[in-house]
Amino acid sequence: MKKIVICSLLVLFISCSGNKNTSPSETAKIVSESFFSKDESVLKKHTTLEEYSSLITVQSMMPESDKDIEVEILDEATDGDIAWVKYSTTYDGKSGVFKLAKENGQWKVTSKGPREKGPF
Repeated sequence: MKKIVICSLLVLFISCSGNKNTSPSETAKIVSESFFSKDESVLKKHTTLEEYSSLITVQSMMPESDKDIEVEILDEATDGDIAWVKYSTTYDGKSGVFKLAKENGQWKVTSKGPREKGPF
């Protein structure tokens, strides 16, 4: 009986540890890194369905690269359930901006509207 209780507690701790809430900056970094490493399962987990489709389309047009791409978070602004993260990558040296929305308690990269401007 004691072994069953210990095993149950162990399983509980393991299952809870995988449900970590990430900040908008952490989510943006995960999305950028998974985009360049072509890790579609991680990309899908941290983006909305619409944004995932857009990123996969762009990703399929990119040439293969064997160099490691580094991501640097430059700025973050949060207003309720919407956040904006400005980032830079070593891929082209240019900065970009992700819009994030909270979906089921998790930050996910989402699409910007056609005339929508962020704080940066």
